[in-house]
Amino acid sequence: MLSGLLIVLLPLILGYLIRVRHDGLMALINRGVNASIYVILLLMGIGLAGLEDLGGQLTRLGAQALTLLAVTSACNLAALGWLSRRLRLAVDPTRAVADAPTSKLAAMAGSLALVGVVLAGVALGLLGRDALGEGLFAGAERLSEWVLYVLLALIGCQLRNSGMPLRQILLNRFGLAIAAALAASSLVGGLLAAPLLDLRWNEGLAMAAGFGWYSLSGILIGDALGPLLGGVAFFNDLGRELLAFVLIPLVIHRRAALAIGYGGATSMDFTLPVIQQHGGVSCVPVAVVSGFILSLLSPPLILFLVSL
Repeated sequence: MLSGLLIVLLPLILGYLIRVRHDGLMALINRGVNASIYVILLLMGIGLAGLEDLGGQLTRLGAQALTLLAVTSACNLAALGWLSRRLRLAVDPTRAVADAPTSKLAAMAGSLALVGVVLAGVALGLLGRDALGEGLFAGAERLSEWVLYVLLALIGCQLRNSGMPLRQILLNRFGLAIAAALAASSLVGGLLAAPLLDLRWNEGLAMAAGFGWYSLSGILIGDALGPLLGGVAFFNDLGRELLAFVLIPLVIHRRAALAIGYGGATSMDFTLPVIQQHGGVSCVPVAVVSGFILSLLSPPLILFLVSL
């Protein structure tokens, strides 16, 4: 099991060792990450189409995703609400980030597009099953593994070249505290949800360890535990992001740590414009540090937990 963990972690580590100094190459890497995510989610959808009793399995997927989201969110809100009362974060609304989508619908569009890719994969799988048989699903599984290795290497490179010095991360106690509270409470939620989902304890922890990074958690879980649980992880973390878009404007003035932390890993990218718009520029470094730490922690933690 640990050898499998090392095989999957190796691309991430190798990517992290690469320093990129050319802006054009970094832009190409970013596009490669986006393209890889779309390809793997399409293949995940094809894998879902191969499940027996697809309608019943999709109903089960939705019920499990909602259960996991409800339990982990309750733990997150309790922990981050407690932290908010102890951290004094300055909230000073100012103009939005230039050219960034700040309306809820605009911000959600990218997230919902990924749902469309998964559904397109399901449709392709159903159409191709009659023509290609079970070989279609075996081929999709093998291809998704190789694309996953490429994606992990590119993500490692992104993290290394994110412009976030280690010293800056370690000195931002607000970001560190928020990331720790979100991670710990999510894992508690995953442990509590495991028996409700008929999962082993380590599988429940792994399902909750995406910390909102739906485009990666669904891929890693699906590769290790099958397309059904991969779909549960994907929709659980996607639901977190969609709820964050609604929650941030409502609570950031009174519970800044809660608003910043609930989005998890997405606070450094997708939910950042909404945090900046409603909380002010002072919230931006805290959100970026928190999201960066969770993004760095999530992949190796998921891989370690599913290998137990």
